Amino acid sequence: MKNLLPRNTYLKQLLAFKDQEPVKIITGIRRCGKSTLMKLMIQYLREHGVPDEQIIYMNFETNQFDTFDRQQVYQYVSERILPDKKMYLFLDEPQNIANWNKTIAAFQVDFDCDIYITGSNAYLLSSEYATYLSGRYVEIRMLPLSFKEFVAFQGYTLRDYVTPIGEHKKRAYDATGDFVELLDLFEAYVRYGGFPVLSDIGLEQDKVLAILDGIYNTVVKRDIIDRARLRPDSHATDSVLLQKVCQFLADNIGSSISFTNISNTLVSSKMLQERKRQGKPAVRTIANYVAAMTEAYLFYPIKRFDIKGREYLQTLGKYYMVDTGLRNYLLGYRGMDTGHQLENIVYFELLRRGYDLAVGKIGSKEVDFIAVKGEEKVYYQVTQEMRSETTRARELAPLEDIRDNFPKIILTLDSNIKMTEDGIRIVNLLDFLLT
Repeated sequence: MKNLLPRNTYLKQLLAFKDQEPVKIITGIRRCGKSTLMKLMIQYLREHGVPDEQIIYMNFETNQFDTFDRQQVYQYVSERILPDKKMYLFLDEPQNIANWNKTIAAFQVDFDCDIYITGSNAYLLSSEYATYLSGRYVEIRMLPLSFKEFVAFQGYTLRDYVTPIGEHKKRAYDATGDFVELLDLFEAYVRYGGFPVLSDIGLEQDKVLAILDGIYNTVVKRDIIDRARLRPDSHATDSVLLQKVCQFLADNIGSSISFTNISNTLVSSKMLQERKRQGKPAVRTIANYVAAMTEAYLFYPIKRFDIKGREYLQTLGKYYMVDTGLRNYLLGYRGMDTGHQLENIVYFELLRRGYDLAVGKIGSKEVDFIAVKGEEKVYYQVTQEMRSETTRARELAPLEDIRDNFPKIILTLDSNIKMTEDGIRIVNLLDFLLT
């Protein structure tokens, strides 16, 4: 097993349920690090005295197991079970095996085992699967690298330093001791995204785009189109329409959209030609394709919440794309909509930190994120800069209208604006991401 870079946040979540009944299901888009997390868990077991004979690892996307059926999987595992020993089963991407979930349930009944599974499609956690396990599973939701992880994976070390005026800041140093501006690293993160594989190939644009092309096409083929063909309730099998809908969502991250609007826009902008007999794509068809992309973890939805009315709204929703590098691969890097990119990054950072998120509506104004975790609640606005009076007034206005005492924070790339206005904190985005 090669030297593995740590993903401690996720490993801690696995360890919290080690040797307990729930099946640990690691979900997330392809190449975000699920298989590596399994290997990190196996490495942990070995380092803490578990012999290899008690560890069974099966990767169902390798030639060794890709033709196995349910009975063969059960036989393979049962032949390796040690009597009176705790076994650790690691099943990587088993969902293409018919009735694989029944086999997992059988393992729980027949053997003394601790089970770990990965899956690249949310259909893995369908009601059918939940029925077989009767709620005896826990989901570990994995994402591409955070900015802090990205810095570490690219070989940089963060060090604190004190400025001449006494401010505490961070710098990134490479292996030779030279330091690199954090903003330069952040621009690379925004442009190329956070898939861990980038640490193996470097940040050369042609290589990065080749990797992103492979990830996108694998997600489309295996986790959307192939899976749709196996499901009677899904019709997301047109790769051209799928890509056009994907490009639309990518181009409109953080914007309120409707399925009708997507259909109309695709035709009116000539992104998709109307078919003489079929006309525009039906709203139900668009909804089906969007659902398929969220199931494959390409996009994540967010609801809108009326702060004054204290209720979720059924009107227009928003979507964020799982990785800004994938977005730039689909649309081309334009550098023109940094605000939306920053908002996208903050959305996933808050998800990593365990918050439930909603867009806040207060009158005709919106708060980018209401972040809730237990009794904790924080309101966030995200903006590239806060220096212009117009921007300042726009970003402060919705937060000023909220009449409760929960923290209100504006995240910005501006580095020297730290004052508080009406209890509203203005925080540098890079400081926030590296905390």
